[in-house]
Amino acid sequence: MFRILPFILILYIVAHLDRVNLGYAALEMNADLALTSEVFGLLSGIFFIGYFLFEIPSNMILNKVGARLWIARIMITWGIIVVLTGFVQDASHLYILRFILGVAEAGFFPGAVLYLTYWFRKKERGRATAVLLLALPIAGLIGAPVSTWIIDHISWFGLAGWRWMFILEGLPAIVLGIVVLFYLVNRPGEAKWLSQEEKDWLEAELQNELKESNKLNKKYIGEMLKDATVWKLAFIYFSNYTCMFGLSFWLPTILKNLSAEGTTNVAIGLLAMIPSIVGIIAILLAGWNSDRTGKYREHLIASFVIAFVGFACASFMSSPGWMVVCLAIASFGLYIFAGCFFAYETHFFTERTAPVGIALVNSMASLGGFLGPYILGVLSVKVGMLFLVGLGILGTVALITLKQKAAENVSAEEIKQMESVGEG
Repeated sequence: MFRILPFILILYIVAHLDRVNLGYAALEMNADLALTSEVFGLLSGIFFIGYFLFEIPSNMILNKVGARLWIARIMITWGIIVVLTGFVQDASHLYILRFILGVAEAGFFPGAVLYLTYWFRKKERGRATAVLLLALPIAGLIGAPVSTWIIDHISWFGLAGWRWMFILEGLPAIVLGIVVLFYLVNRPGEAKWLSQEEKDWLEAELQNELKESNKLNKKYIGEMLKDATVWKLAFIYFSNYTCMFGLSFWLPTILKNLSAEGTTNVAIGLLAMIPSIVGIIAILLAGWNSDRTGKYREHLIASFVIAFVGFACASFMSSPGWMVVCLAIASFGLYIFAGCFFAYETHFFTERTAPVGIALVNSMASLGGFLGPYILGVLSVKVGMLFLVGLGILGTVALITLKQKAAENVSAEEIKQMESVGEG
């Protein structure tokens, strides 16, 4: 945990910041490039089309060539693209670069989730993925003040602040991509910082879980694709994803539109930090408590209920203060989801199906990253928030109907019986 998780967390913080910093750039960029709200909504979402198309192939390549090489490639290419975004001249340039950014980054997050399954047992995976998902609120916590400060205070060589924001925030991805080549270790058997006894113990533990998973879940990709479970998981995550990224991209603009004239971008950035602070608490709480109790589905249902209550209240707010309070409640629910879903989904896949299954769930969900920003761009804030409420209700229904076949719901005695049948 100490050797792997902090580094993976840093990588994902940079990834998420480079994905959503378009929302802060919009405070000045939209006027400079004459972008309408509809165009900006489409620009925010087009990233996820490229992401959707290349996520499964990317995860399959990662499983084949190793996380170290492939994650390094992902980070270096996306960093270069973010830097180039600082030099766009019109909407068409943005459309192209945002789509290519989605292609370049596709596979990072499902690859990171898959990577954690190489190192952590099921009973530790909730905490491990919770640490990974801390990147979402931390990126908001860092990105809000840093991005808005750059926009307001840096205009070197005659370039606007929003351009420097892309340039300066793209460089860390390139540097970290190079560091990945020297720091990341693909599997426990390659870890020089573990003794041979530790390597053998950990790999034996993981192999035992893989045997259990093979008895409980679909063994082959074709069987998995015919099973309603994987599609329900995809829709559940799609519901959360739509709400999460609709909020991430539009929060600064919503607060600016509600604020008094003359409110600085930095002030808006500080307000936008509040949902992220709440999110950190939610992720840590959900990751710890879901591992402790084993009640992942119950935590996920609670997350949807809290989120759509927050969005429902936000749809009636007209002051920035109350809007932040309501969206902080919504964020608490959304981040509870993040704290335990990605550990929960791994319980439904075998070693053979995990690379495709995890990528498929994430890939289908990523379409929500297109839908959320686009919906809030073409609809009013009130109608858009109510749309997210409806989607949250549908996600809750899908969760309630999801059959639990995960290993933590099978007793030790049942596993022994299955093993004896298998041996027979």
